[in-house]
Amino acid sequence: MSNITEDSSQTGGSSILEHATAVAVDSPRARTLEQRRERRREETDRKILQATLHIVATQGIGAVTIEEVARRSGVAKTTIYRRYRNTDDMLRRLSTMQWPASIITPTNLEPSRGNLQHMLEAATTRFDEEIGLKAVGVVLSANNGYFEQIVQQVIQPVKQRFAEFFAQGQQAGVFRGGLDLSFIFATIVGSMMANQALTDETGMSWAAKMTDLLWPMIAA
Repeated sequence: MSNITEDSSQTGGSSILEHATAVAVDSPRARTLEQRRERRREETDRKILQATLHIVATQGIGAVTIEEVARRSGVAKTTIYRRYRNTDDMLRRLSTMQWPASIITPTNLEPSRGNLQHMLEAATTRFDEEIGLKAVGVVLSANNGYFEQIVQQVIQPVKQRFAEFFAQGQQAGVFRGGLDLSFIFATIVGSMMANQALTDETGMSWAAKMTDLLWPMIAA
């Protein structure tokens, strides 16, 4: 009888412990800690992949090594190896990485000269913070599939916002009709990258000059 009682006591104690553990894991504090850990993991992954992208943009895919990614990202090699088997794995991860939505301005922004400059400044900041201006050209011109996700999530939304801005201006009679919006955006991006590569000017200075150049051509 004593053995049965002892076994029952142990079983009951085990059940209580398991229940307490489950409650602790599901507690608000535990969920908050897990969310913080997840954010840290995501931030570490973003640092690794942004460093990978910057190496590709400045030195080519062949220059991507674990050592160079660690140096540029500030993430330890051991951490990188825990997440990725090799450099090909990192490049493949770029093709599936989720990037924040590229909403650079409100959709109802009034079409004006000042707001055009504001949009140019915002686009420069957005591209530079997310992928780096040098990487924009590589991402747009690559045909290996690694960067399609970046184009769709980072660049295309900005292009769409510019198209909406110019369309609103045309409807309001602020901009000329018949503008080639794709060509205008390509001109903006090309000038943005050239300015970054050839001058020491800030994005704000470039945006002001680009506005001065574009406005006479697009204003009604």
